[in-house]
Amino acid sequence: MTKLKTINIKGKEYVEVNERLKYFRVNYPNFSLVTEVLQCTEEHCVMKATILNEHGIAIATGHAHETKGSSFINKTSHVEVCETSAWGRALGNFGIGIDSSVASADEVNNAIQTQGSSGVPKLKNKPTDKKKLNTKQFNAMMEHIRDGQALLVSQRMNSYSLTESQRKLLEAEIQKQS
Repeated sequence: MTKLKTINIKGKEYVEVNERLKYFRVNYPNFSLVTEVLQCTEEHCVMKATILNEHGIAIATGHAHETKGSSFINKTSHVEVCETSAWGRALGNFGIGIDSSVASADEVNNAIQTQGSSGVPKLKNKPTDKKKLNTKQFNAMMEHIRDGQALLVSQRMNSYSLTESQRKLLEAEIQKQS
C-alpha cells in the first residue's frame, strides 16, 4: 500500500480523513462511500458510513457521534464533523491509513480539543445541571433499546440525571439486547 501523508500528534503519526478519502477514490473508483444519519438533533448527531464494493455489498462501516458545542468547530458544524468522522472510521476499518492507528488525525485532534490540559474531558454542564429523565423519556429509551439502538441510548444516558432504578433498568435492558 502507498504510504499516506501523516501528521504527528503528541509523538504518534496519524492519517487525516482527506488523505484516506483521496486514496480510496483513486484506488477504488468503482466502490461507494455512503453515509446514513442514524439520529440528528439540535444537540447531537450519530452517523454510520458504509463502504460498498462494485456489487453494492457492504465491506466496511464506521460510526461517529458528535455533540454540538463539544469543541470550537462543533459549535456550528457538529453534523459535518460527524460525517467526516464516520468516513474516517469506515476507511480505517477498510484498511486505509491504519499503519499506526485506526483513529484519524481529525478524531485525535477533536478529542484533544474537548479535553482540558489535564487530559480529562471537559464537561459541557456540571453534573448537577443535567436534566432529570422523566417517565416518557425513560419509556422512549427502553423502546429504542428494544429497537436495536442500545448504543445510542447508552450515549444519551450520560446527558441525563438518572435515578439508580432507571440506570439499572436501562442497563439490564441493554445487556439483554446484546
